[in-house]
Order: sequence, then C-alpha cells, then structure tokens
Amino acid sequence: MSEIRLYVTTTESKAEEILDLLSAVFGEEDFAIGTTEIDEKKDIWEASIYMMAEDEAEVQSRVEDALKASFPNARLEREVIPEIDWVVKSLEGLKPVRAGRFLVHGSHDRDKIRPGDIAIEIDAGQAFGTGHHGTTAGCLEVIDAVVRSRPVRNALDLGTGSGVLAIAVRKLRNIPVLATDIDPIATKVAAENVRRNGIASGIVIRTAPGFLSTAFSEHGPFDLIIANILARPLIRMAPKLATHLAPGGSVILSGILAGQRWKVIAAYSGARLRHVKTIWRNGWVTIHLDRP
Repeated sequence: MSEIRLYVTTTESKAEEILDLLSAVFGEEDFAIGTTEIDEKKDIWEASIYMMAEDEAEVQSRVEDALKASFPNARLEREVIPEIDWVVKSLEGLKPVRAGRFLVHGSHDRDKIRPGDIAIEIDAGQAFGTGHHGTTAGCLEVIDAVVRSRPVRNALDLGTGSGVLAIAVRKLRNIPVLATDIDPIATKVAAENVRRNGIASGIVIRTAPGFLSTAFSEHGPFDLIIANILARPLIRMAPKLATHLAPGGSVILSGILAGQRWKVIAAYSGARLRHVKTIWRNGWVTIHLDRP
C-alpha cells in the first residue's frame, strides 16, 4: 500500500498556520503533519500531511474543507511516496545524514567525512536509529545546539536504540552518559556501536524498563535527558522523568507526531518544565524543554 503526501507550498508563517489548522482538524488521529523548508532565501515552505492511499479520499476532503474556510487561495498538491524495502536499502548502503555538525554514516561512507564533521559510524541493523528518520535527525540537531550553548556535565539517553544519540553527546563533550533501553537486543547493538566509535569508556549501557533501575539514581540527576520514544509513553513518564533532571537541565523529546506536540508539551509543563523550542522534520517534531 502506497503512502501519499498532500501539501501546500507557501511562506514559513503561512505554513505554520496551516500546520496548526491541520493539527486541530486531525487531533489525535495517526496522520503525520509537518512543515519543511524548501528555500530559505525565497521563504518557500511546504505544509504536509501524510496518509496511506486507502485514507486519501477522506483526508483530502477534510483538508480541502479546512483550507477553503481559512486559506481559500491555497493550492493542495499530491505526491506518492515510493515504497522502500528497508532491508534491501540497508544492504545497498544508506547515504550519510547531516544534522547540525554531525555526519551519521555507514562504514562504507568513511570517505564522505569532511574536516570539522563530528562523524558517527552506524550501520543499519536491528536497533532503531541510523540518523535517517526525522526523529533521530531532529534530536541530533537539538543536541548539537544544547551542548554548545549550555553547561552539560552528564546525560541520559532513554530508549537508546542504536546508541547514536548517546554517542553524539559523548563526541561533543567528554562527559559521562547513561544509555538505557527496554530491549536487550537494542542495548547489545548500542554497545557494539559505542565500541565501533571508540568511546566505550564514557558510556554506561543498561537494559532497563522505564525508570526501574538503580542506574538512574546512581548516575543522576542529569543535566541533559534525551528520550526518542513515542508520545504516549513520553506523556506517561513526564513526572518521573522530571525528577531525574538537574536544576537548569534540558530535556529533548522526540518520536512525536506534529499533531501530538501540544499534549506532550502540556504534560511536561505540568512537571514544571518550560518549552524552549520545537523543530519539525518530515511530519515529526523534536521538542526542547528545560528546568528554569
């Protein structure tokens, strides 16, 4: 079954307004909604909604009705997203991904590293996180900005997957990092990737469901907590996660569809954290919060 993208090409401000409109129309429904910058100098952006082909007729009708009421001059366009066999794709070799100063690459692309790149070598495997998904790339971008601008003495990567985010933090700054995951396969893959990147001594990896491990109290509280999971578990764990954040610390959350953004922010505001910034990548959002 093909995936369809319906989109409007417009300015940044209008794209944000359309994003808010579509988020209100589709609420908690599982359609990825987001904005993408096409040309910075010309202020050209796209506001998009993604769906499976079987849902297209209904979604298109609802989008058109919403646009007619608020943006009568908007032109809705359509794109069929090509189906990708990710197993075959990983065997072919994924292209390097740039996010902030990071270059995430496979072993076959070491020659793509440029002077000044912070290179992270991750080959496609069983654990999530090669840098190609919008959530991973978004986290890398925010990690780069936070670690450059704030005092970070230790970090937690909750739901580490491939370990790419823990590796990113450690490569930016020589600080201790705790990386945890509920899946023992993921922690095994993460440990292999940490060794591959030559920083095994700085990252502690544990298999742990949620916060049910003494590792959190042993290594925390944390100046930086990263959780690239999904919106519902992120909302549930907000109070507990906040207790492990040091005063003045930052939280980076992803695995969140654009339409789920405000519910996640509300949950963490209730835990006395402040929303700093949200970035969008391919219908997914990455949220930066801090403790004032």
